[in-house]
Amino acid sequence: NRMGDPQLAARTIHIAGTKGKGSVAAMIAQVLSGSGYKTGLYTSPHLHTLRERISVDGSLISEAEFAAAMAEVKPFIESMKNDSTFRQLTYFEALTALTFAYFKKKQVDFQVLEVGLGGRLDATNVARPVVCIITPISLDHTQILGNSLEEIAREKAGIIKHGCWVVLSPQPQEAASVISDICREKEAKVVQVGKDITWHKIDGDLHHQSLAIEGRTSKYQVSIPLLGDFQLENAADAVAALEILASAGFAISAADINQGLARVKWPGRFHILQQNPTVLVDGAHNVASMKVLVGNIKSYFSYKRIFLVFGTSCDKDIAGIINELVALSPQVIVTQTLHSRAAPLSTLATEFSKRGIEPEIRETISEAISRALSLADRTDIICVTGSLFVVAEALDYFSRG
Repeated sequence: NRMGDPQLAARTIHIAGTKGKGSVAAMIAQVLSGSGYKTGLYTSPHLHTLRERISVDGSLISEAEFAAAMAEVKPFIESMKNDSTFRQLTYFEALTALTFAYFKKKQVDFQVLEVGLGGRLDATNVARPVVCIITPISLDHTQILGNSLEEIAREKAGIIKHGCWVVLSPQPQEAASVISDICREKEAKVVQVGKDITWHKIDGDLHHQSLAIEGRTSKYQVSIPLLGDFQLENAADAVAALEILASAGFAISAADINQGLARVKWPGRFHILQQNPTVLVDGAHNVASMKVLVGNIKSYFSYKRIFLVFGTSCDKDIAGIINELVALSPQVIVTQTLHSRAAPLSTLATEFSKRGIEPEIRETISEAISRALSLADRTDIICVTGSLFVVAEALDYFSRG
């Protein structure tokens, strides 16, 4: 309010959920930009630089623009800090305020917002979306969002506003029931992916995959440069939202959708960095996403040996995640990032040992990857996973050659 409500200056697509938020956001933003609409994209977390979180038409906010936007919002941040009726803003709240101010200054037509955590109490939940999207929900951040799917779904569905459109991914029954009740209460118009809009895979390789999507208004045959079966559902979510906008009169054609999805980029998710040996990085960091990763590895590859470079955060369900990974029968190297929340190496090693796998231990991501590369033959697979922090350091390692 003090800033003049910059969050209301553009039409908003708001995305909550446990898995797939960033991919769906990137897909929608790419199509909208390609359709001629200036589009802001706000996602989290970042891999290398904070500025990755804020972009307009695919271009990151520059260092100078970031500094200028910070100078613009800093007086408001300070005024709240000095007002006893308010608490000091969190890092994410301040960054979100900066983002809204920047998007307003850039005069974006659309802003595509990924929820930071939860939804109901998230800093992004001051916008008024024309479309909300709820991607698949699973147990994560339970210490904040609740210990059941019902509780977590209630938090995620907190982004739904009265009378708005809602795109709903296939959900566990416990989550679906809660979200359906909230949609009825808010008189929201719901498009159910998997029911109102369907898809099936046509083909694919290690560079792209093609799928057919039967939407509510059109049929599409699209190719996406993102791998993994989960990206097929993400593409269907994106198409469902884009069809809603097209039906509302925005100039978004089937060709725009096809071309936009073919150009989307979202690194660090089932991302193949090299072959011979195949090196794969994936930011899976909870039980549900790790189950998907394991399934995709088995689907995409036949292998004799797989080397797992694994590190994660101390607040995750480490035992549950490792229970999924042992299905790969991997040779394991446990490691940790420089992040303060990195799980202790001894904890990771103990959990693998309990399951009959004696891992090697390396202090850093670079050391762990170097060790895996020294052990692997051309036909082997190296999978680096456990968190986006792990993936970020792995990408840095390979970018250095």
